[in-house]
Amino acid sequence: MFKIQPVKIVSLLRLAILLTSTLLLSAFSVSAQPITTGWLTHPDYPPAQVRFMLTGEVDEENNQARGLLEVKLDGEWKTYWRSPGEAGVSPVLDWSKSTNLSNLDWHWPTPAYYEQSGLMTLGYKHDVVFPMELTVDDITKPVSFLGKLTLPTCTNICVLTEYDLELPPINLTDIETDADAQHLYQQGFSNVPTASDSITIVAASFNKVSQQLHIKLRQDAGWDKPQILIDGSEITDDYFSQPSIDINGNDVTATYKVTNWLGETDLVGKPISITVSDALFSHELKAVINDKPFAQMASTSLLTMIGFALLGGLILNIMPCVLPVLGMKLNSMVASSQASKRSIRLQFFASAAGILTSFWLLAAGLLILKFTGSAIGWGIQFQNPIFIGFMVTITALFTANLFGVFEIQLPSRFSTSLANKGNDSTVGHFVQGMFATLLATPCSAPFLGTAVAFALGASTLEMLMIFTFLGLGMALPWLVFALFPRLVSFMPKPGMWMNKVKLIFGLMMLITTLWLLSLLTPFIGGLSAAIIGLLLSTYLLYQIGKTQGKNTVIAIIAVIVFASSAALIIGSMTTKHWASPIEDNLAWQPLNEHAIDEYVKQGKTVFVDVTADWCITCKANKIGVILQDPVYSALQQDNVITMKGDWTHPSDKITNYLKSHQRFGVPLNVVYGPNAPQGLPLSVLLTSDDVIQAMEYAGRTD
Repeated sequence: MFKIQPVKIVSLLRLAILLTSTLLLSAFSVSAQPITTGWLTHPDYPPAQVRFMLTGEVDEENNQARGLLEVKLDGEWKTYWRSPGEAGVSPVLDWSKSTNLSNLDWHWPTPAYYEQSGLMTLGYKHDVVFPMELTVDDITKPVSFLGKLTLPTCTNICVLTEYDLELPPINLTDIETDADAQHLYQQGFSNVPTASDSITIVAASFNKVSQQLHIKLRQDAGWDKPQILIDGSEITDDYFSQPSIDINGNDVTATYKVTNWLGETDLVGKPISITVSDALFSHELKAVINDKPFAQMASTSLLTMIGFALLGGLILNIMPCVLPVLGMKLNSMVASSQASKRSIRLQFFASAAGILTSFWLLAAGLLILKFTGSAIGWGIQFQNPIFIGFMVTITALFTANLFGVFEIQLPSRFSTSLANKGNDSTVGHFVQGMFATLLATPCSAPFLGTAVAFALGASTLEMLMIFTFLGLGMALPWLVFALFPRLVSFMPKPGMWMNKVKLIFGLMMLITTLWLLSLLTPFIGGLSAAIIGLLLSTYLLYQIGKTQGKNTVIAIIAVIVFASSAALIIGSMTTKHWASPIEDNLAWQPLNEHAIDEYVKQGKTVFVDVTADWCITCKANKIGVILQDPVYSALQQDNVITMKGDWTHPSDKITNYLKSHQRFGVPLNVVYGPNAPQGLPLSVLLTSDDVIQAMEYAGRTD
């Protein structure tokens, strides 16, 4: 019989306790270790590392567990978002070989734009964490995760690499949470867009003609530097360009050019996801695209309006109103090609100063009218016969100046001194600049109407700032020549040919004079205007014959006859290819807002045209769009009513109608209908596609 000594018993007990403690600690440490694949690197592609892991958080009620996929990329390597952009493919995780796993939700953090070989892509660089939700069939049974990750990565080259992600069978009810994995999950999820009630979708409109998508969002907190991305499960082959963003107070508008490798696309009726992020948030919204014509509201930002004013003033230089003055300026540029740099700078600075001075005078005049409660608007001075008569006199004197005739006799020295201003003196160039501005006022250019509407409804200081930048925009070409006078040296050398070119410019100015004279017809009658025009033309031709010989007069008449004949012949030969007959047979009714409401209630479409005889842009819209098919035929339909508001003369009713649509000048075209009872204002420069689209939308009764 063996006896066990007390000392040995104690030693055995200590050994047993130690073994038990070691086993318990070992068991605890195993359960607390992260459940992960560990970092995986493809042997042929070391710049990328991936790992898949579970956080240990389990929702037994919904049979769900949290996991994450982490990707680390070296240097400038990047991978892609779920919609990769103009190039690339999205990462894909195939988990079909897993057991007891019914679904895996992949959450995508908000991506960034990256340019790659001239193409814009959406994706991630460096370190990105994709949170995931795993849904199991039976929470009480082990889950075996087996996945294959296909990861695209790019720098100047692109690589498609596969990684095998495998976890051993796991009983989700027994695992413990891992603090590091939880932290990574929350870090990734903080960059995932969430649903939000604070942002309202104002518009999600697709224009099939221009292939543009317009998204307009609104939130009370305003915007800083928003990024707005578009994708959707039904949008597979369409690519959305990086949008132009316009912020207007609490509204932001994103405009996308949509392209499809199969050709033109149609997004109307398709559901989309709108991922919008800013400095402090990232949200995802759902919308269905419609084809409602999108009229972008003008931004109330003074800085934006200044930009619009600058662009609007610049575009005025290519409007037909300013063409005769540009001809005079080109003539002076040629004559100045041998002048000193100082002289050239002085001439062009003088013209720019004349333009700015005219805009300041216009602003001052409009302010006076505004303070006295009178109607104000762009080009409103052409409603005054005295102003038109003054402009006829001025253009006639400039015409005489270009033809080398200064014998026009007026009761005072006014004509002589004014005609002399047309020479190459500094004062002459200053007057040319002022004159160009006055001729520009009956034209409405893109951006101009928006800027003027803002200015006329703004404070005195803001109005002066807008008109200053309108002047700077129009003067910009002359300021460029003033700053870089060597550009004049690229003009042709002066010679005898200049006299002939000067006659052409004189003819252009004569046409302008006769056009201005025609604007007096409502005030003095058509016969009187025709007689004055005939007498003026005859007198000028007589003076030209005296100073430059009858051959010059014959040449001028020949040019007029030849140009008119050529235009008629070309027009008659090509009419069937480009136009309907330029004949206004539309049944225009006087503008009546009450009647518009009644017609809309009857299910009719109403097309409103607010115009003026002196508005060149209005005439261009009428001849080039309204009286051309398909618009002309559409306006002749039985269910279409055409209304005209004539602003040739002052009219409080029409002025108030313009103001109701935030316009202070013509043209204004608005389409009403059962689907648009409040009206759809069209752009200043009409296009057939925009008019037809607006009429089709407004006329719907469904």
